[in-house]
Amino acid sequence: MSTSRELIVPPESAGARLDAWLAEALAGISRAAAAALVDSGAVRVDGQARPKGAKLRGGEHVTVAEPAVEREPAKVPESAIVWENEELWVIDKPAGLVVHPAPGHRGVTLVEWLAERFPGSEPHAVHRLDRDTSGLMLVAKGAAAQLELQAALRRREVLREYLALVTGRLESRSGTIDAPLGRDVRRRTVMSTRTDRPREARTHFEVERFTGDHTLVRARLETGRTHQIRAHFAAIGHPVAGDPEYGHRGRHGLERQFLHAARLSFRHPSTGEELSFESALPEDLKRGLERARQAEN
Repeated sequence: MSTSRELIVPPESAGARLDAWLAEALAGISRAAAAALVDSGAVRVDGQARPKGAKLRGGEHVTVAEPAVEREPAKVPESAIVWENEELWVIDKPAGLVVHPAPGHRGVTLVEWLAERFPGSEPHAVHRLDRDTSGLMLVAKGAAAQLELQAALRRREVLREYLALVTGRLESRSGTIDAPLGRDVRRRTVMSTRTDRPREARTHFEVERFTGDHTLVRARLETGRTHQIRAHFAAIGHPVAGDPEYGHRGRHGLERQFLHAARLSFRHPSTGEELSFESALPEDLKRGLERARQAEN
């Protein structure tokens, strides 16, 4: 038995090669690995096998199959479900939990946990959070709600704010990082401004407070590129604390990047109701922040 992941090609990806788009959609794998998946027959586009160089038109349904592996049990508290109705869930994702099945990942993912927890459901993540990023995210109950909410994301009608502890003291109390991002030309598993496929990316930020040689910021996504906050602050020389992939080893007891999706606001796709949710910093990040504060003395 195998597991599979269902993806929908967004309109803005029209013209992209299948393998290049798949590498971006499956964050964390290289283009070569994506091409190998296509060559192995694990990828279907609208139910059909396509070559890795096939050009996409947007709107296709892509299925990525993965051979079954022995799964590690999911460690998801029931409190992770913050809100739900017949169309969607609002999830407060714990750090360490992967959202989608991905090649080589052995643990049960968030969407798999939801499918098991609610038999007969059809969970579709509307947007992603990295494995070691905690906080609020949207999961649709079905493809129709997913498409509507992703369209709202593209229209920038969904507010996503994060708390991040970045290294160094920012010179400005607020600002915008406007720097196109894509896969780094040398390190294909990370995103950067050094790319041959740049896509617009903007992050707005405000300083919450300075803490020793770190700055706690509230960052708001205008666009939603892979690793956007991590890559943007690394690009301006202030990588997120505890994020070795983007240039900073853990300090102050941090075992992951200090990045938490703290606020989520959106209009319900059917009722039009304005919904807003907030999530407090989890305990490990609170301890890291306190240790950073104590280091001032």
